[in-house]
Amino acid sequence: MAKGKVFLICSECLSRNYSINKSKNATTRLELRKYCPQCGKHTLHKESK
Repeated sequence: MAKGKVFLICSECLSRNYSINKSKNATTRLELRKYCPQCGKHTLHKESK
């Protein structure tokens, strides 16, 4: 199974805070609520393009 590195971007300040390995066969984009050190709170983080 092929995996690729993707970045999670904060939806409020647009900073790249997290990098994860994701299967290349996945069709939907990942969205998680994670802590953003730039904003200082939990925000929605979306997978970058």
